Amino acid sequence: MYKAFRWGVRLVLAAIVGIFLMGALVWFFASRSLPDYNATYKVEGLQAPVEIVRNTEDVPHIFGKDDPDMFFALGLAHAQDRLWQMLLLRRTVQGRLSEMFGTKTLKTDELMRRLGLYDAAVSSVSAQDDYTKAALEAYSRGINQWIEIVNKGAMGRGAPEFFLFDAKISYWTPADSLAIMKLMAVQMSSQLQNEVLRARVSMLGQGWVNDIMPDDPQQAVATLPSYASLFPTMPRGIQTASNESEGPFSPFTERGMAGASNAWAAAPDRSAAGGSLLANDPHLGLTAPTIWYLARLQLQGGGVIGGTIPGMPLVLSGRNKDLGWGLTSAYVDDQDLHIEQLDPKDPTQYRTPDGFKKFRSKRVIINVKDAKPVTITLRWTDNGPVLPGSHFDLATVTPPNSVVSLNWTAFDPHDTTMSGAMGLMRSHSIAEALKAAAEIVAPAQNITMADKTGVALVTAGRIPLRDRANVTQGRMPSPGWEEKNRWKGYLPFKDNPQFIDPKGGIVLNTNNKTVDRPFPYNVSFHWGDTQRIQRLSKLLGEREVHSRDSFIAAQLDTVSPAARGLLPLVGANLWFTGDPAPDGTPERQRQRALELLASWDGEMSEHLPEPLIYAAWMRELQTRLIRDELGPLAKQFTHLEPDFIERVFRNTDGASRWCDILQSAPKETCTDIARQSLDAALLDLSKKYGPNVESWRWGDVHIAEQDHPVLGKVPGLKWFVNIRQSTSGGDFTLMRGKTRGGDGPDAFANVHAAGYREVLDFADPDSSVFIISTGQSGHPLSSHYDDLSELWRSGDYIPMSLDPALARAAAVGTTHLIPQAAKE
Repeated sequence: MYKAFRWGVRLVLAAIVGIFLMGALVWFFASRSLPDYNATYKVEGLQAPVEIVRNTEDVPHIFGKDDPDMFFALGLAHAQDRLWQMLLLRRTVQGRLSEMFGTKTLKTDELMRRLGLYDAAVSSVSAQDDYTKAALEAYSRGINQWIEIVNKGAMGRGAPEFFLFDAKISYWTPADSLAIMKLMAVQMSSQLQNEVLRARVSMLGQGWVNDIMPDDPQQAVATLPSYASLFPTMPRGIQTASNESEGPFSPFTERGMAGASNAWAAAPDRSAAGGSLLANDPHLGLTAPTIWYLARLQLQGGGVIGGTIPGMPLVLSGRNKDLGWGLTSAYVDDQDLHIEQLDPKDPTQYRTPDGFKKFRSKRVIINVKDAKPVTITLRWTDNGPVLPGSHFDLATVTPPNSVVSLNWTAFDPHDTTMSGAMGLMRSHSIAEALKAAAEIVAPAQNITMADKTGVALVTAGRIPLRDRANVTQGRMPSPGWEEKNRWKGYLPFKDNPQFIDPKGGIVLNTNNKTVDRPFPYNVSFHWGDTQRIQRLSKLLGEREVHSRDSFIAAQLDTVSPAARGLLPLVGANLWFTGDPAPDGTPERQRQRALELLASWDGEMSEHLPEPLIYAAWMRELQTRLIRDELGPLAKQFTHLEPDFIERVFRNTDGASRWCDILQSAPKETCTDIARQSLDAALLDLSKKYGPNVESWRWGDVHIAEQDHPVLGKVPGLKWFVNIRQSTSGGDFTLMRGKTRGGDGPDAFANVHAAGYREVLDFADPDSSVFIISTGQSGHPLSSHYDDLSELWRSGDYIPMSLDPALARAAAVGTTHLIPQAAKE
């Protein structure tokens, strides 16, 4: 017995030692991929020595003699810190994820191959101007030089993630950077998804569409035929959707999760210090690391500093010594779905205005890890590539003997967006920036600008020109064989919305409607915001002059205009009603919740219970309003639609009919539904967090989920690589923290927010401040993996100066790049 015990102890100790040694071995190999920021490298492809000076936050300040060398060094710095992220983005747009991840990413790969965005990027290389071509080439050489350094030095393959996969690391090319730009277009557009959903809802009746998907929230009118009337062979009733996601790593977002942002600027006469001001915070899905990366380049035309995206040689949002700029998604309707009718006698042909025509087609092979390769046939029409019904629920809106094609500005094979963005970065006045913006194709962005004398806002990106007779006006799939439904080119850039030095001295955008023009010059029927713009307009209008601090306060504002607008409507007949109820009863809990909400100012603070009560109430209310009318389609509306709730409770165009439950005999009023929804929400919250309303906290559920897309799903590792933090804000606050939505246990998690913030002050440019949501490094073992995340969460920033002396004074590491002699 004693002998067995001793052997048992020995085995346990051996196991512990083995685990320790294995962990030490993993640590050793993983840590080898941590870059040495104080190293000196002899490299090929440089004209002169370059310094990469890194400050305490790991922000690279790059100094050299010519611009190509600057882009070379930026490529190397990006690869040092974000190589895995860059290659994952490239594989996504190439449709080659399954080579690493197997069948689970096959659906995403298939879709990306059918879209052909990488092929369009390859074609667009020749369309760039000479300066941009040189920058792309130099940037690619910098990335590839780091890959060479890693391989020759046995430096852990460049990132710990590569130990999990044996895929070869291919060299970077200029087309790869253009493809990453097109991938951003994917993430920032949701017009396709809205067309499908509008078509499905319209088959229930046009009145439902006008209420829940209005063209203009202030004046919804029936201007379209129903989808079923356009395609009489379409089966009646709601078609069953697949309810399948596009798969892991899919760049396509769910409805309501497309790119969003805030940006505003004030001219010098609206500034307390006499210099222009600008603030910008682009919103994208949260990840670890964030998509953003801070950097500074010392170009021959002067220094430029701000937010970059690894994979592109650009400062996308930032400033130089004379000009500052920021980006917001423009919500241009740059996508159209077309129903393509097949030839009944020959399915290899589709109907056109001139008769039937053969599809252009090509067979491609998708290699799949641990499975047989998959061969698919790609098809194109004059309107664009054909998409299968298995994606985006297209099967539910596809008539028999038909397929669906997609037209999109991002397919342009002569896309000069990179050249336009490069020109914007090098502009030193609003006039120069406007000229550069004319070259941008996709993604369409509102560019807010400020120079030393004025401000401007312009929509940059191609806006499709549609025929006045277009039967759906681009809001639903249209018959692709009718000439009137096909694009007629693009609007000239001069017709894009532009606001230059307005009389009030302030420009602002929160993805809201920017112009009120009739179709076909209307830019879009679907906008990203009708709520945040109310709050921002109020804050900017309250002061005659502004400062950097007032801009920061607005950027971090967490008051919800949706809550302020909806609660008085929804609770109009519930406030302070009924006899006092004893403690511990549902009636008393409801009364206490209403008392809290009645005195609440709409501040979505993580420390308060009111935001949680409000959010849970509105979620339950919307579900009860729509589930009987929309049936299975109700699951498509996963987030609160404030304009819809307002229409219902104001009974706009008879919208209060949504309050009556169709399946029940009594006629429910909106007050009945409001009370029932509140009781149900409180019951659910009590089960999860206890009966004491005052102890509930919004921050307990509004957790910012910045997860590593691969390691974050590995048991054990996820606790080290995923960054989770309690946050304030919500779906409709300026400091936006978009929730996941739906009815799951983590429905209120913060999954879409400002991964980058900047506030620029041209009265004292070096006092401008910036922040990203994680850290500069994508390496989980780096001290810079998450060192900026707490600053971001708490609303703090870091200064970034264009003064070389300040950069060098704060340096914690300097990488020296020395040209290697040709004969070496």
